[in-house]
Amino acid sequence: MKLALLLFISLFTFPIFSQDTKEFTIENCVSIFNPERIEKTKVGYQFWYVNKDFVDGRTLKVSVVAPHSATHAPHIHAEDEFFFVLEGKAEFYLAGKTKIVEGNASFYCPSNIEHGIKNVGDTELKYLVIKKYKKS
Repeated sequence: MKLALLLFISLFTFPIFSQDTKEFTIENCVSIFNPERIEKTKVGYQFWYVNKDFVDGRTLKVSVVAPHSATHAPHIHAEDEFFFVLEGKAEFYLAGKTKIVEGNASFYCPSNIEHGIKNVGDTELKYLVIKKYKKS
């Protein structure tokens, strides 16, 4: 699983170095989970490993959702995004259809299509979200 996660993240981060003139250092390119920097939500928390200000709107965060809960209802937005389930049991929703999965599953959400994810298990759901925000 660690190798799959590393490959998944490397696919997301590789273009950073070729498209930005920002100086990248080991200090600003490595992010370690810090419980003091979590953002609480109504049903759990999220932690931004890479926020949209780091480089070109690209982000990476982990979301943790309480059993039988969702951070928000299915929704639509202009950006596409990827989800990668680390732990727990998730229900993916895309354009009116659902699929239940457990850890080591990914979900691609194209732009402008209704989508969502919720915890349908009895334990916390932990998943990564990879997204590139459009420039304002």
